[in-house]
Amino acid sequence: MGELTVLGSCGAFPEPGRACAGFLLSHNGFRIVLDLGYGAASRLFAHGLPDAVVVTHEHPDHCADVSALGRAWYYTASATGRLPLHCTPGTIRRLAAMEPRPHPTELFEVHDLGAPADIGPFRLTTYPLPHHVPNFGVRLTAPGLTVAYTGDTGPSPTLADLGRDADLVICDATLRTPPAEGEPRFLMTATEAGQWAAAAGARRLMLTHFWPGTDRGAAAEEARAEFGGEVLVAEEGLTVAL
Repeated sequence: MGELTVLGSCGAFPEPGRACAGFLLSHNGFRIVLDLGYGAASRLFAHGLPDAVVVTHEHPDHCADVSALGRAWYYTASATGRLPLHCTPGTIRRLAAMEPRPHPTELFEVHDLGAPADIGPFRLTTYPLPHHVPNFGVRLTAPGLTVAYTGDTGPSPTLADLGRDADLVICDATLRTPPAEGEPRFLMTATEAGQWAAAAGARRLMLTHFWPGTDRGAAAEEARAEFGGEVLVAEEGLTVAL
């Protein structure tokens, strides 16, 4: 039995009382953080320190509070060794720019997110997805449980493979309306999130990475028009049984 707790649900910057991207996935006593953007660390610390961290890409609304986690690890738990961190090279450069001493590689056991890995009870598989910087969708599979998370992404056929038959797909739903036709696509609407969850045959969809001020209820209805499974809206503090 596992569970997912929402630490943050906003994109770009946090609304008052909220935080940017962050999730805590727990299964068989093992806890993985998926992204840790502005304001998400304090919500994580209410649950204690994790066993591993996965960061989809280097934008600060997804990784800024990994610096805060590094400080907490350094001052309270570093004697136990380094904390596993699966991320892109750009993420480490950003963290080092925020706090070069101790360097992130002294605090974190850094792994290339582009490579498959075993993390606790999970098998991690990643999928490059379109964004302004290198971004990986992550698929975490354990016996009887599959969770997929897009990070930030534009529409891509790869999303169907990322979320294939997943118990839960956590999906970018940043845009309130699609951009003009022909523009590069690096983010998605809730309607598109619903379409790709349906194409993947996922069981449940969680919308996240809302632009501040988004009508989240309306976004959920847009996704439900495309996806026949349960549609959840990421809300800080929400815990979902898996």
